[in-house]
Amino acid sequence: MNEGHEAPAPGQQSRGDAVRRGLLAAVEHEREPRGRAEGAPEAAPSAGATDGRAEQMDGHEHGRHTSRRDPSPGPTGRAYPTPSGRGYPADRGAAREMFHELRKLPEGTAEYAELRNALVRMHLPLVEHLARRFRNRGEPLDDLTQVATIGLIKSVDRFDPDRGVEFSTYATPTVVGEIKRHFRDKGWAVRVPRRLQELRLSLTSATAELSQRHGRAPTVHELAEQLGISEEEVLEGLESANAYSTLSLDVPDTDDESPAVADTLGAEDDALEGVEYRESLKPLLEELPPREKKILLLRFFGNMTQSQIAQEVGISQMHVSRLLARTLAQLRERLLVEE
Repeated sequence: MNEGHEAPAPGQQSRGDAVRRGLLAAVEHEREPRGRAEGAPEAAPSAGATDGRAEQMDGHEHGRHTSRRDPSPGPTGRAYPTPSGRGYPADRGAAREMFHELRKLPEGTAEYAELRNALVRMHLPLVEHLARRFRNRGEPLDDLTQVATIGLIKSVDRFDPDRGVEFSTYATPTVVGEIKRHFRDKGWAVRVPRRLQELRLSLTSATAELSQRHGRAPTVHELAEQLGISEEEVLEGLESANAYSTLSLDVPDTDDESPAVADTLGAEDDALEGVEYRESLKPLLEELPPREKKILLLRFFGNMTQSQIAQEVGISQMHVSRLLARTLAQLRERLLVEE
């Protein structure tokens, strides 16, 4: 055992490790050598293989750089470089050679499948790195890793090493696109048009930018100006966000002691009567003289005292009191007549 590398204790493997093992199993063929009878002992390593391992260990002891090799060779007995860093093989030159070799092999052969799977395994850390960029957005990281792996497999199948581009540079847009497509198509609990999904993303970015700029949450008008759209479109986009996640009707409305959401459906709303009065008052307020209308707005919407209103309007506090009483009496009478 190399010094400084302590084996993890049993039970400490994370769920991500289990997902990674599952992904490996999904893309690779059976790795046991073909033709060996079940239960037969493995063949003893040859002297050359033993010498190779000893030489590799000796290289580590003396600080020499040696390429890491997969300790479990594939069906053909060939060993491949293992991943290093953010999805890059320890030997990028070896990876390029493997891609060149893959393009020469006929598809459907065991050699092609083994080499293809080895390339996928080598770049799985790139998948995990890109998937982590989208965590904490309502989707499990394990699901995002699996989706990103699909993009990696597509990239391996389409990559042309003759173009002179690093594979990680080529694969990153494909993997990220696969993750974004998952959010667009699978992340919504209620299906909404793609236009609204994209509008919601734009609103999220604009809200964050304006909040940082002004130190508060932006208004609908500010969001509309920022995105160059109407306020109605902003409201439509904000409402579409409610379709991203759903809530069970059996959960409590506010806390554990409150009734379930289903129990409150159809119940009488005490504030409903107030809505009716407000809607009936709107046309009556528009018919008031400008001074009386201003006094009402300052008193009930501006939360100003009669003395403050008197200073604002330029009349005495007593006059403000009389105007308020007379205006309220008139509005009350007209409401009763309409009923």
